[in-house]
Amino acid sequence: MVKEKLAKQRANQAKELLTECRLCPRKCEVNRLKGEKGFCGGGRLARISSVGPHFGEEPVLVGRHGSGTIFFAGCNLKCLFCQNYQISHLNQGDEVSGEGLAEEMLYLQYIGCHNINLVTPTHFVPQIIEALGIAYSKGLELPIVYNCGGYESLEALKLLDGLVDIYMPDLKYTDPQVGEELSQAPDYYQVAKGAIKEMFRQVGDLELDQRGIAQRGLLLRHLVLPDGLAGTEEAMRFIAQEVSVDTYVNIMDQYRPCYKATETPRLNRRITKEEYQKAMEIARGFGLHRFADW
Repeated sequence: MVKEKLAKQRANQAKELLTECRLCPRKCEVNRLKGEKGFCGGGRLARISSVGPHFGEEPVLVGRHGSGTIFFAGCNLKCLFCQNYQISHLNQGDEVSGEGLAEEMLYLQYIGCHNINLVTPTHFVPQIIEALGIAYSKGLELPIVYNCGGYESLEALKLLDGLVDIYMPDLKYTDPQVGEELSQAPDYYQVAKGAIKEMFRQVGDLELDQRGIAQRGLLLRHLVLPDGLAGTEEAMRFIAQEVSVDTYVNIMDQYRPCYKATETPRLNRRITKEEYQKAMEIARGFGLHRFADW
C-alpha cells in the first residue's frame, strides 16, 4: 500500500524533529524525546483527550455517520477565547503509544465514521505519522483530515504530503497586533498564508463523492470575531486571489466569550447578526461561492 510505505519511510525523519523541536513556527528546540516540553506542552508520546464520532463538524465531513474525531491535548496557540481551553491550555488527556493511536483510528473506521479527523494535531505530527504507518498496515482506508489552527511549519507539512487527504486549517486573523494579543503569535497571518498555500498545493480544492462527503482537498475555517478583529476582508481577499476562488470556506458565526475572553472588553460579547452578514457579503464580493451548507 502506497500510504503505508510512505508513512513508514517518513516516521524516522519526522521523529528527528523532536530532538530539538521545530514542529511548528515557534521552534522551541527542546528535546521532547527526553521529556522536555516547550510552548505546546507536548512530550514524546501523543496525548489525546477524546475519541469518537462528531456530528457538529461541517456537513461534508459528518454525513450520516459522523466525523471520526481524535482530539489532541495541548496546542501551539494560546487563544484567549479558546472554547476547548481545558484541552488546549490545561493539556487534559492521556498519553498513548503509536500502536494505541493507530487502534483508535481503526476503531473509528470500524464504527462507520466517514473520516479520521485529527483535531489540533500540529505538535504531534511525528506520532501521527508513526500511527498511520501501523494503521494502514492493518487496513485503514478512511480519508485523513488535518484539523488545525493554521500556525504550521512548512517542514512538517511536507512530511504529511501524500498522507493527509483533507486539510482543514483556521484562518484566524490578519493583523499582527491581534495575533500577538489573542494568540501570542504576531507572525500568525504570515505563517498561515504560507501554510495554506502549501496545503492547497498538496490537495487542491475540496472534492466530494456522490453522497456529498469530502474525500480530498482544502476546507478553510474563518471565525468571525467582534469588532472586526478577525480581519475578514483581508482574509477573504487572500483566499480568493492567492489560493482559489473555488475554496470551500466555512465562515463561522458561533463565537462566544470563553476562557479569558470574558475578561477582555473587545471579546466579551457574541457577534451581531449584522457583523456576520457583512462577513458573508465580503466573501461573496471576492467571488467565493462554496460555503458550509448547514
